[in-house]
Formats: sequence, C-alpha cells, structure tokens
Amino acid sequence: MSTQLKNLSDFSHTSVPSAASYHFGIVVAEWNAAITNALYEGAYESLIEHGALLENIYTYSVPGSFELPSGADILLKNRKLDAVICLGCVIQGETRHFDFICTAVANGTINVSLKYSKPVIFGVLTTDNQQQADDRAGGKHGNKGVEAAITAIKMAYLAETLNS
Repeated sequence: MSTQLKNLSDFSHTSVPSAASYHFGIVVAEWNAAITNALYEGAYESLIEHGALLENIYTYSVPGSFELPSGADILLKNRKLDAVICLGCVIQGETRHFDFICTAVANGTINVSLKYSKPVIFGVLTTDNQQQADDRAGGKHGNKGVEAAITAIKMAYLAETLNS
C-alpha cells in the first residue's frame, strides 16, 4: 500500500499559490461526522493558512456522501466560486452499499466539475474500517481535508492561469 509509510498531507516539497483571490465552497457530509468534521477542519485551516479570506469560504452540510455532488452542483449554480471541496467518509460495511455509494460520489463529483468547468475536489475517504478513516482524518497518514484544500487552491490557480 502506497500510503502505509508516509503522511500525504506534507506539502513542504511543493509550492502552493496564494488563495487570497479565490472563492471556495466546502460541502461536508454529516454522516460519519467525527471524521468529516476533522476533514473539514483540515481543509478550512489549510485554506486560511494559504491566504483565503474568511468571507470567501462558503461551507454547507449535506446528509451524507451520496449528496456531495448535488451539494456542489447547487453551490456552483448559486455562488461565484473558483473551486468546491467535497468532504465525506464511506466506511466498508457488510453489503455492496459501499461500492454503489463510492462509485456514485466519484462519478457525480467529476460530472459536476465538467458541467461547470470548475474544480470539484473529491475529498472523500473510502476506507475498509474506522481505523483507516481515523488515520486519514488527522492521524498517521495526515488529513485528506488538507490535501483537498491544497488541490483546490492549485486547480483554481491553474484555471486562472490558463484563462488569463
């Protein structure tokens, strides 16, 4: 497993543009709230750390990860945003429900991104168990919310650079 021995949330080896001029949406699933709240904190703090203005970050909750693409679509339809970050957590259970939800969320996220030509970031943990989720929401493998925020900043910068 590629993440077994490293913290993926370390961006000291790369340059991150300033987020000061960008507007971000964050859509957070309420299901698995302890995990998604940790992801949210990581994303929000990372945006602020890289210069995003408080008034340019719009946060909304949706019931679960399945609703993340719809939430992103509603945000992009109603706000002028440079990127949307979708944060959720789906933990494998005993049924195939996990597969259907993960596939739907991944496909929905990319479809919304392509529909609006805006970055919609997949910050959804898809883990086998609670421990793996904990490890990726501020644990030994970092915080996927931080990674999603950095991705949003870099993609907003890319769009701005190419559209100028």
